[in-house]
Amino acid sequence: MPITFRQLEIFIAVAETQQVTRASKKLFLTQSAVSMALGELENQLDAPLFDRHGRSLLLNDRGRYLLPMAKNILFQVWNVESMLTEKRELVAGSLEIVASSTIGNYVLPYLIGAFMRLHPETCINMLVANTKQAEKLVSQGIMDLGFVEGSINNDTVKAVPWFEDQLVIICNPSHPLAARKSFQVPDDLQKTVWVMREEGSGTAEIFKKKLGKHVVLLKVVTRMGHTEAIKKAVESGIGAACLSELTICREIEHGWLKSLSIENINMRRQLRIIQHRDKVTTRLMDEFLSFCEVMTESGLGMECLSTPWKLQRLLSQYSKEREE
Repeated sequence: MPITFRQLEIFIAVAETQQVTRASKKLFLTQSAVSMALGELENQLDAPLFDRHGRSLLLNDRGRYLLPMAKNILFQVWNVESMLTEKRELVAGSLEIVASSTIGNYVLPYLIGAFMRLHPETCINMLVANTKQAEKLVSQGIMDLGFVEGSINNDTVKAVPWFEDQLVIICNPSHPLAARKSFQVPDDLQKTVWVMREEGSGTAEIFKKKLGKHVVLLKVVTRMGHTEAIKKAVESGIGAACLSELTICREIEHGWLKSLSIENINMRRQLRIIQHRDKVTTRLMDEFLSFCEVMTESGLGMECLSTPWKLQRLLSQYSKEREE
């Protein structure tokens, strides 16, 4: 009896959940159906694929060998199904994307909402994770697209430039820096205390790298694990911070924060879109990528991507261009 795609799907689910019970819930099957399919697969391969430890099933050496091949087989089947069954005249379907913190929290929510209003038959689900996690999920075929701030090292993943982000200094409007037009290194650095992201944050690492030899002058008074917490701390007057300008549009517009560029230091960073090299680009993926490209190539400035009322102007322009 040949191995079936269903058996491979069940094998992967058990390997990932390490339990028949969890795998059955994930696949909406009965436990007996999962156990039977797994038993048949092991009989066909004439050896077990898991070591039994109580209620847990852990992959043995044969199971670890089979797992990546099984995932690749199902990935290729999905590609064939997408290519042959897609309705080209209709933008419809469900898209799974993953994005790193700045993009996922401050840029894509507005773009996703705008795109889904234009195409009501679509659904776009988004997970926010760091760049390394996003790279792994895309390489495994779990996510269709990734939007990241860091570099990519996996050969199975291709990365294309999206747009450049600008890091700026922010402070309370009553802070001495607020009267300045720009931040000067090293003079202003010596006089300033800082609210920083936790160790390992991409934004924090880029800021310190850009400071070069002057990084020793950085006086950190507190570290916080989320951009929103940092903005609130800076609003309260604890100190200054370095964040993406995409994250502070609302606060700047309302006058809650003041932003300054750093004089004579290039604080730009490249944002990228990543995709599995072997993944078929469906109509939905193609339309969403084109939509993102149009949004970032507009003349309204990147701040419109994180400000919904400015984005509406861009959407009107986009709709007119599609009609012409």
